[in-house]
Amino acid sequence: MIDRLLKPALAGLVGVALSTAAAFANPYAEHEGTTLIVNFPAHPHYKAVMKVLPEFTAETGIEVEVDMLPYLKMRERQTLELAQDEGAYDLIAYVVFSKADYVYADQLENLARFFMNPKLSDPNYDAADLIDGYVQNIGVAGGVKGYLPGATGSLFGLPSGSETSVLMYRKDIFEKHGIAVPQNYDELLAATCKIPEVEPGMGGMASRAASGHQASHAFLLHLAPLGGRVFDGQWNPIINNEAGVQAANALKTIVDCGPEGSSAFGPSEAANAFATGKAAMFMDSIAFAPGFEDPEKSSVAGKVGYALHPEGVRRGSQTGGFGIAIPKNGQNKEAAFLLMQWLTSKAGDKKVAMAGGNPSRFSTYADAEVQAKFPFAKAFGEALKHADPDWRPIIPPWGKINADIGTTMSKVLTEGLDPQAALDGVAERARALMEAEGYYTWK
Repeated sequence: MIDRLLKPALAGLVGVALSTAAAFANPYAEHEGTTLIVNFPAHPHYKAVMKVLPEFTAETGIEVEVDMLPYLKMRERQTLELAQDEGAYDLIAYVVFSKADYVYADQLENLARFFMNPKLSDPNYDAADLIDGYVQNIGVAGGVKGYLPGATGSLFGLPSGSETSVLMYRKDIFEKHGIAVPQNYDELLAATCKIPEVEPGMGGMASRAASGHQASHAFLLHLAPLGGRVFDGQWNPIINNEAGVQAANALKTIVDCGPEGSSAFGPSEAANAFATGKAAMFMDSIAFAPGFEDPEKSSVAGKVGYALHPEGVRRGSQTGGFGIAIPKNGQNKEAAFLLMQWLTSKAGDKKVAMAGGNPSRFSTYADAEVQAKFPFAKAFGEALKHADPDWRPIIPPWGKINADIGTTMSKVLTEGLDPQAALDGVAERARALMEAEGYYTWK
């Protein structure tokens, strides 16, 4: 009697278990046939992402349409779209500057509810493997200073196309003249000005320096390692302290000993000067490295060495570039999260890296296949242990302050403006702006 009662019940339970297993055997099944509209910049990393998107569709059944725009136009388009009741984009890539603006305007989804959902969140995702500095810089807001992790911080995006700074140098030139790879700033500046002496016609280092954002970026590249910050913990401008003046003088030395036309260089011009043999060093984003190793684009392919950003008071390579986020007004948020998670998973990150993109994980940089294909991967993985998520303040007023630093620093480089006087002026104007924006309300 008991047997006859139990068997049907057990059979029913097994049937439920099998149907449940079948339901969750494919976590993408519920979203199969969905078409996602995503907005990406015309950038080498996202061109690599484009190469692997067909694999995502084949695996998940989720179609992806990409609106790819130059990144400045991308920002303009996103500003319009994110303000609508119903937006056109399900997933966006955004440059790090935009994080503060989008989060402050409540336009991005907090990712907690997606990672909490067992139907969406892959238990093998291994978030601890993501590069810390990238996650903090590109993805977190609401914690320390409002834009860094902390007890009140939340995750709004994931790194995808994030970057750090490394030193790239001509191995053959350094070996020819017995120049050691610079480990600190004294050695860096000495090598920078020695190169033109021993290699006539070649500049020491190619650097950004053009008026505006590029000059500001170049100055900040040196400010953090030399121990400086734009503000202290109470938002008092300290950009004009000893470390700030030292960073300004370092940049001026680099430009003065650099290739012809250095003071007008943007990142492309500086990279081209290095790639064509007009400079022996280039210290900037890792995103340029694949181009330097391409013999069709570079005359220095196979001759480039890669080293950590030299140490000042501390090591402190930059963090920046792009991340991906889900707009609050998007129409297919769960499917968008699945794409975001797939691209930044261990397998997805490696696929993008092998296609020429910038890894977001330590394990990708340590992968033997990635290192075999890209000789610089190992050095980059080591450099990222020192990536500084706070080398510039990612706050809403930053755009105006950044522009002021850039135009003022250009005058230091081209018009002989005294660095101390220049930075004193920047600090005074920054304080006035921060006061108007309410940063001293609670003093």
